[in-house]
Formats: sequence, structure tokens, C-alpha cells
Amino acid sequence: MKPLLLRINLILIMLIGFSVLAQAQRKKQRQEDKDTQAWRYEIEAVNTGVHGTYLIKVWSYSTSPNAAIEQSKKNAVHGIMFKGFAGSQGIPGQKALCPDPNVETVNEDFFKPFFSDGGKYMKFVNITNDGAVAAKDIIRMGKEYKIGLIVSVNVSALRKDLEDAGIIKSLSSGF
Repeated sequence: MKPLLLRINLILIMLIGFSVLAQAQRKKQRQEDKDTQAWRYEIEAVNTGVHGTYLIKVWSYSTSPNAAIEQSKKNAVHGIMFKGFAGSQGIPGQKALCPDPNVETVNEDFFKPFFSDGGKYMKFVNITNDGAVAAKDIIRMGKEYKIGLIVSVNVSALRKDLEDAGIIKSLSSGF
């Protein structure tokens, strides 16, 4: 009888442990989602990419350095779509693909799944340094981190996808 009770207690302890871990993971994911929904980031030009791509550095803010790395991908695509970036040192700046600030809220049914974890935005972005962040690009700011990551965004494919979805007009539509 004692071995049976011992097994039951062991199973209960394991289940409680897994439950606590799952709750912690959900809390962490909620914080990461909250960080992303605030769209707190900065973009700067780094270099000219191959034709149809932009090579940019995205500075993302988060309480977790790993979350900031993942969010940098979303932030890069979001920035290209809605903010654009200034040029620097002979690298031309770029205007936002969607200059109308209301586009995101009007087309929420498109953008919510687009920017969800593992969403369609992933097709248009690559981290150029395999997620390795230089020490100078990790800045501790109180309880959060500011992480700088160099990202390549396939703007040509992104533009085509937004045109096909009817979010933005084709470049040739006005001529």
C-alpha cells in the first residue's frame, strides 16, 4: 500500500510542478505580448541590403533579453510598414509602406494574425547575426533591457503581400 501512496504523491508533485511552470510560461508570454502591443522600438539604417531588402538595426525594449530578440523581428516589419526610418552615413532613409496611421486599426482583422507568434510577418524578416547580440547592443535600463539587433527585411515581398491583401495601393496604380 505504501508504494502506491508514494507513486501517487510523486505523480501529484510532478503535476503541480508542471502546472507552476506552465503558469510562469503563460505569464512570461503575456508580458512579451504586452511589450509587443506597445510597439516600443527604434529603427536605424545599417547598410544597403540586396535589391528589395532593407538592412536595419532594431532596438527593442523588454523585461527579458530573449523576448526582445524575438520581438525585434515583429518590430522590424512593423517599423517598415508604419514608421519608416531616417538615413545615416550615405544610407538612404525610407518612408513607411503604410503612411496612413489608421491602416493598422482599420485592418485589425489582417494585422492581428499577421503579427501573432509565428505569424505571416516571419516570411519577410531574417536576423542577420543568428540572434547573437553584441555586448554593446544590450543595455540594461532599470527592470528592462534595450536590445539592438541587425535585421534584414524583404520589403519587396512585404509590399506585394500588402498590395495583394488590399492594405496598400500598388506603386503603378496611381499612374
